[in-house]
Amino acid sequence: MGRFANSKQLAGASWGVLKADKELMAIPVMGAAVCGVIAAALGLVVSSTLSTTTDAVTGETSTQANPAAILLLIIGLLIIAVISQVFAGALVAGANERLEGGNPTLSSSFSKALSRLLPITGWTATNATVGAVLSAIQEKAGFLGDLVVGLIGAAWNIATWLVMPVIIIEGVGPFAAVKRSVVLIKAKWGENLIAQVGFGLLGLLLIVPGVLVFGALSAVLPVVGIPLLLIYLAVVFTVLAALGAIFRTALYRYAVGLPVGDAFSGPMLASSFGAKKNTR
Repeated sequence: MGRFANSKQLAGASWGVLKADKELMAIPVMGAAVCGVIAAALGLVVSSTLSTTTDAVTGETSTQANPAAILLLIIGLLIIAVISQVFAGALVAGANERLEGGNPTLSSSFSKALSRLLPITGWTATNATVGAVLSAIQEKAGFLGDLVVGLIGAAWNIATWLVMPVIIIEGVGPFAAVKRSVVLIKAKWGENLIAQVGFGLLGLLLIVPGVLVFGALSAVLPVVGIPLLLIYLAVVFTVLAALGAIFRTALYRYAVGLPVGDAFSGPMLASSFGAKKNTR
């Protein structure tokens, strides 16, 4: 099965689960709203501390921020990252409850995610650190270095694909969750990192028509076109976030031998990373 066909099939199965629990759709919306408000507040604080100086000789102006405001911005960005992961964890918790045959609510989903706040925070810091290190290396590397770093980043993303379900469902810490994710992926899919997972191409196909239609409308009537474009993108990203969380949860449950409900099948999930290589 091709990559797009596989993604389409998995998205359809995830959509079947989402239709049974439409309240799960509210979680990424709430997460975006909360993070957006915090980001706006941080932006206002930092911008209020900006000071502009003009060089008396060259006449050039430069803008500087208060060091304390910069520190606040860094802390705020970390808080936003943690909050974003908490909402992602709530999605996983709700999806897991549904796949177990339960009827998740916003309360039960967030309760489970908040009970894992410490390991979620640790995972956020770990993932951010790895990303920062790879970015720092990439800035100093040449073409081949960029290629190697890109491959390492892709391998890291795949190896940690099941970290959030592991944290939410098993309740382990971030380092144990990374190790567990790697073990599960290698056990079920071997070392084949073809990465036929995710809904990236599907998401692109959903986004492009909206950008073309509402982009063209924005050029003629910006007051109408731009808001419609933003709303359309928000809806697409919200749906993709919910579908992705459901898929990851189903993938985890399949990997550990738990039931995955009627929407998913073993062969469907087995093909997510491509066929496992025969080592004999």
